[in-house]
Amino acid sequence: MEKTLIILKPDCVQRRLIGRVVQRFEDKGLTLSGMKLMQIEKSLAEKHYAPHVGKPFYPGLIEYITSGPVVVLALAGPNAITVSRKLMGATFGFDAEPGTIRGDFGISKTFNLIHGSDAPETAETEIALYFAPGELLDYSTAAEGWTSKPNEV
Repeated sequence: MEKTLIILKPDCVQRRLIGRVVQRFEDKGLTLSGMKLMQIEKSLAEKHYAPHVGKPFYPGLIEYITSGPVVVLALAGPNAITVSRKLMGATFGFDAEPGTIRGDFGISKTFNLIHGSDAPETAETEIALYFAPGELLDYSTAAEGWTSKPNEV
């Protein structure tokens, strides 16, 4: 089962959208494997966003992600990364299609509500930054048999 990391960023938390956003992932058929409310420290943010060091938006990105509480999720399911990214929508809310998280709740170029891993390798690295061994749960739900067939991944 593929896993992905999702971060509900400070603007999402401050706007009290946590439940509505998590519900979209669950409605789609993804399973929560881990979840925590936390404040990201600067050192962790720098590790997470290391690939962007030197880019003009990097300082603002670090300031933004550390500016308030976030909710960090590990989601599991068939094609979890692709499914999550489609649910999230385009990076900037004004570009995102209606029906996506950013399309329905965002308009800003700076405050884009949510982060999601972009590839399996990235997801593995990012999940390890936020969840210690033993903090993630693997379990089955009754809905799994109704959301996908085992061989259709």
